[in-house]
Amino acid sequence: MRLDELADVGPFFALRTGEGGDGLPLLHEETVRRRVATVAERLGTDDTRVAASIAFQGIAGRLLSVGLGSAVLTGEVPDLAAGGLRWDTVRTAPDDLWLPSPAELPGDSLSPAVLHGLLVPLHDLIRTVTPISSSLLWGNAGSSLAGSLRVLHTWCFSRNRAEDAARAVALTRDLFTDPLLRDTGELSDNIAFIRRTCCLYYRVPGGGTCGDCVLRHPPRHSARR
Repeated sequence: MRLDELADVGPFFALRTGEGGDGLPLLHEETVRRRVATVAERLGTDDTRVAASIAFQGIAGRLLSVGLGSAVLTGEVPDLAAGGLRWDTVRTAPDDLWLPSPAELPGDSLSPAVLHGLLVPLHDLIRTVTPISSSLLWGNAGSSLAGSLRVLHTWCFSRNRAEDAARAVALTRDLFTDPLLRDTGELSDNIAFIRRTCCLYYRVPGGGTCGDCVLRHPPRHSARR
């Protein structure tokens, strides 16, 4: 597959492939536990729901960016599930994901390959590690998808690739028709997104609300260590 161009869009779109990588199997309970613990330490919180939420949002952003970017720019989607995707829990983008054996799927495979093939089992593992709202996690996925679209859309226009920009919007809107994402928020005509749930970032010490948050103001006395 022609994945090299993805890295030029941004670090969330990059994916290491081939020999010489490392990391743990992504869809493994111990991998998820380590990532949630790492995120909690970095955020300075002992609220595992917050750490689990942000951990899921981060990896959802990576997977959706790689999938969407590849579908738009190459016409194919990497088979992340069958390719043995690995995740280094302590690294950050673009060095946290590694796909040892990349193989391609058709460009219209985003929903089965990424949303259902990876995010559904990851969602289940997160909820096994930490009791957390399912709708909150899918709201995180919707927010991540909208964020990936905005970055990719801007990149395409900066390079006079209007057709690719339009294709990115069309593929994203199609993903938002999936029952898992359909009620997570509203994507406007100018691709702004307002979600219907909150990722809990306001509970991080010194944190606040995100640009697409359903909350207009964070609740008082909300941050916990």
